[in-house]
Order: sequence, then structure tokens, then C-alpha cells
Amino acid sequence: MKLLATALTTALAGALTLGATPAQAGDDRADARISTAFSLPGAKVYPEGIATDPRTHTVYVGSYTDGTVYRARPGRSEAEVFLPSGTDGRHTANGLRVDTRGRLWVTDSTAGVSVYDAASGARLARFEVAGTAPRFVNDLTVTPDGTAYLTDSVRGVVYRATPAQLAAGGGALTEAYDLNPVLRPRPEGTFTLNGIISDRAGRYLLTVDMTGGDLYRVDLRSGAIVRVALTGAGPKAVDSKAPDSEAPDLKAADGLDLSPDGTLRVAHNITNTLTRWQLTADGTRARLVHTVTDPSLQIPTTLTHTRGRTLVVRSQFDKGGPMSPDGGAPTTFTVASVRGL
Repeated sequence: MKLLATALTTALAGALTLGATPAQAGDDRADARISTAFSLPGAKVYPEGIATDPRTHTVYVGSYTDGTVYRARPGRSEAEVFLPSGTDGRHTANGLRVDTRGRLWVTDSTAGVSVYDAASGARLARFEVAGTAPRFVNDLTVTPDGTAYLTDSVRGVVYRATPAQLAAGGGALTEAYDLNPVLRPRPEGTFTLNGIISDRAGRYLLTVDMTGGDLYRVDLRSGAIVRVALTGAGPKAVDSKAPDSEAPDLKAADGLDLSPDGTLRVAHNITNTLTRWQLTADGTRARLVHTVTDPSLQIPTTLTHTRGRTLVVRSQFDKGGPMSPDGGAPTTFTVASVRGL
């Protein structure tokens, strides 16, 4: 875990060094209302993942540092512990997802993913990455046919867990797609793939390279992997000799959320930024339409959009967390509610 925590710190710092300031075009933070949706009990939560149950609108949040999974019922100002730290040997909870059948998927960066009944908390299945080589199982998405796809930020691959495996109680996570041939060159040990999402028809996956700043489309029928064309006005030039703007990118991008209308929302962690993009119907192009940057987002890692608002995890990783292990810890951890993104 120490090795992985160090790798995370290096990756996030590297993303900042690479110029991870997202596009400022359309930056009208005054139109984005940021408030606190609910708090998370505990002294060292450092939340990372978030998911909404589409049937009940209950929200689940995972702790990166100890693996606790919290449950926030609609209308409550404080979440409750749903799966305590150490449940099934899990000591970290990164990506979370609730599928259409009410199953809560929780990734463990050092092992794989466990699946629970979102109502009772009973474990239904467990999938693990084989071998002992370094890995960091980060985020996941579940397609309409019930197949789960998960990113590995160290190996640069996407794993797959099938409905048949789920019915059998789990098993080994199999490598479905290797993106290394298309990823931009990066220093050894740098994190790459992070957030992942699928379109509602189950035609393709979208996954982001947080260091390279690229978005990739994986065709689930042909297996073809292409870089999504990112358009729109980029960051304002600091150097007077530089052009007024440059192409936008997704550096420091973490969690992704895709609405049925093709609206893609992205959390950029170390820059305290949220962006909104409009995808083309085939998912091959994305146009930046809105940017919100605000320090009150407190290192946003993941997000979920529901009922006209976007819930955003305030990780505070820079305050005694994995980005600043020797710093002072905050006293309160919360999830933000953002309207207007």
C-alpha cells in the first residue's frame, strides 16, 4: 500500500507539473452554486468514490484510506457507515457503482472488486487480479448487459467481469483491453487510466488518461480503441507570445459521469475543477462547454449527476491524505452539491 500511495502522489504531482490546468472557457462559476450535500462521519475518511442507486436515489461513498463504504439516504445531512473498514479484508474503496439490479460494486485498488446487495450489504461476488505484480484497480462502469469494466491505473489496461462470473460468485478479473499501445509516453510508475464510463446503449466505453489528458473510446463490438477528439476553447495563454487559447485537455481528470443526452461531466482533482462536455452521437468527439474552478471543491475525485444536481466528492487528499501524508488532517469530510454544471 505504501508503494501505491507513493505512486498516487507522484502521479498527481506529475499531472500538475504537466500543466494540468483545464480549459477556462465558459468559466462562469457564479452560475454554479456549490454547497454541502451531506457529511461523512470519521476522522480520516479521505473519500474517493461515489455512486447513486438509480432506484432509490441512495448515495454511496467509499474511503480511500480504510475501505469504509458510507450510505447517504435521501434528505439526510449525514451519511452512515454501510460497510465498515476491513469488510471482506478490504482496506481501500476507490471506484463505486450501483447497477440497475441494485448491486453495489466496490473496487479495492490492491486486489480487485467486490459486489454487494445495495440494500442488505450482503456480499454477492468477489473478483481479483491474478498474480503479485503492481496494480491499482481504480474505477469501473457497468454496461446494460451487466458486464463490468474496470481501469488499472498502473498497468494501463481495462479488466472485465461478466454476468456469468457474477452469478458464480466471482473469480479472476480478465484483461479485456490493453491501452498501452495508444497511450502517450509517460514516466515509469505514472498513473494513466482513471475514470471510465459506458454509453447507455452499451456500444462503447470512455476512459480517461489523467496524466496524458486524453479521452479514449473503446468499441465494445470491434475492440477498436481511438482517441476522442477534444474541441472547444482551451486555457487562456499566460505567455503574451503564445496564442490566445489552445486545445482543451483532460489532465488531472478523475471521475466521469455520462448522461443519456451525451453530456459528459468530469472531475479534475488537483486543479479543483469540474468540466462539462458534449459528446457526438458516436462518442468520437467531445466539445468543452462549461468549466467551474473553485477551491471549495477541495480536490474533487469523483462525481455523480442526478435530479438536476451533481454530487462531488471532496477528497481533501492534500490535507494529510495520499497527496500530503505528513500534513495536518481536516476535521470534517463532506460531499458537495453543485448546481449549474
